[in-house]
Amino acid sequence: MRTPLCEEFGIEYPIFAFTPSEHVAAAVSRAGGLGVLGCVRFNETDELEKTLSWLDENTDGKPYGVDIVMPMKIPTEGKSIDLKAMIPDEHISFVEQTLQKLGVPPLPEGEGREGVLGWLHSVARSHLDIALQHRPVLIANALGSPPVDVIEKCHEHGIKVAALAGAAKHAMSHVANGVDIIIAQGYEAGGHTGEIASMVLQPDIVDAVGPDVPVLGAGGIGSGRQIAASLALGSQGVWTGSIWLGTDEYRNLSANHGAWETAFTRATSSDTVRTRIYTGKPARLLKTKWVEAWAEDDAPSPLPMPLQNLLVAEAHNRIVASNDPDVISMPIGQIVGRMDAVKPVAQVMAEMIAEYEDTIARLNTI
Repeated sequence: MRTPLCEEFGIEYPIFAFTPSEHVAAAVSRAGGLGVLGCVRFNETDELEKTLSWLDENTDGKPYGVDIVMPMKIPTEGKSIDLKAMIPDEHISFVEQTLQKLGVPPLPEGEGREGVLGWLHSVARSHLDIALQHRPVLIANALGSPPVDVIEKCHEHGIKVAALAGAAKHAMSHVANGVDIIIAQGYEAGGHTGEIASMVLQPDIVDAVGPDVPVLGAGGIGSGRQIAASLALGSQGVWTGSIWLGTDEYRNLSANHGAWETAFTRATSSDTVRTRIYTGKPARLLKTKWVEAWAEDDAPSPLPMPLQNLLVAEAHNRIVASNDPDVISMPIGQIVGRMDAVKPVAQVMAEMIAEYEDTIARLNTI
């Protein structure tokens, strides 16, 4: 399974794992892949600093990456702007009424009312500054190319930059901006994703950027057969995400993980939907009663990023606290249909590698 990216990053397998859990990221890196910590959940810079210090100390000296959420165009954003004041009363009322209908109780007074600020450009900049004080080998941006000055700063620190692309034209733009690695994220992926399926998207992007720009296949990848397919399509590795939600190490992220496990282990590959209700940009979520409520005729249209996330932040906290698998709001890809049991990260890695080897051996007999 070795490709040039393995030599580039000093990893054994070209399996890149996006995860909001430092425990998952560290376990993937220790198992020979590259764990990539998603930073969007960190509101406090001190918390991110401690988490990256923990990663430095718990990856056995092996490399890891960091994922930020930063738009290419810098928005008008500052202390003089009250973003929450821009949210219409109609949307606030709809959220509260929907939670009541679904039986989601309020949070105890003073708990969990702050939104996830990592969607804001200024906060993403602070995430980058902290990451550069540690030892990531890769900075990935979930919203495509970061600003050129950010790319240049990463290069000055000897760090490669990766960006997600949902179309060949976006990939070519990323390369022109100085991005080193393109993540070709297909329609099947969880979270923010485009409209082109992986089987079509990967060769489109590989051909568009040429042989000198590495491409990672993403979207619906959680098995060795799918890794083999991505490499066959011209990618040099894979970018995985949803599959790690079903690991033992992910349980460290939430005290109420039981609802998540029930929700994804019973779901099929048809039980997801691509919608703007999570962040304001199209993202694939598990289909639950909360998601379905936003598709009703009386539901308002989702707001643009970052207003939509600010609108639903407390609702998400209340949903998590309720521990109800029928309501939970979970970004997850179509690979969820294969996630029928919770396993250690090392076992998931071992199973993917073994299946990849079996797949190549079988193809060699044809």
